Amino acid sequence: MSSDPFILLVKTLGNLYLFIVLLRMILQLTRADFYNPVSQAIVRATSPLVLPLRRIVPAIGRLDTASLVLAFIVQLIVVVAVFSMVGFNGSPLHYAIYTIAGTLYHLLDLYFWAMLISVILSWVAPGANHPGAILVGQITAPLYGLCQRVIPPLGGLDLSPIFIFLGISILKQFLSPYVI
Repeated sequence: MSSDPFILLVKTLGNLYLFIVLLRMILQLTRADFYNPVSQAIVRATSPLVLPLRRIVPAIGRLDTASLVLAFIVQLIVVVAVFSMVGFNGSPLHYAIYTIAGTLYHLLDLYFWAMLISVILSWVAPGANHPGAILVGQITAPLYGLCQRVIPPLGGLDLSPIFIFLGISILKQFLSPYVI
């Protein structure tokens, strides 16, 4: 949009917190280890805003809707801040589209990076016991399992990451015009 350093700062800080909130939602959705030190850090960083929202927004099954609502709020704040810095006055529909598309885009981006880390770890440190590596494995396992139902591993060669990367890339291309 612009080369304004304030816009870069707002987008970077907002997207960083959005990443953490989305990660909390995914950790609960995939039932990742709550006692993992990385999980604990994510919970501590998001609890001041998620816990009050939980009183208003109930969970739906395993989906932590309070974290999802917080993710939309964080993205909306970033969209409003950037649009106001640029001088764009859009309708509420513009803000809603950019908020939803931006949140979905960053969720896909989170899975892209988790998949990439998972693939690299499978090459250099298979079976690693580091808390971060265990968490990445817990986050990506449901996605691998879903893809492996359609495309089973071929003689020890798992092609599912290729198709997952391809799917994520295609979805991100559809959403990219609506991401600030």
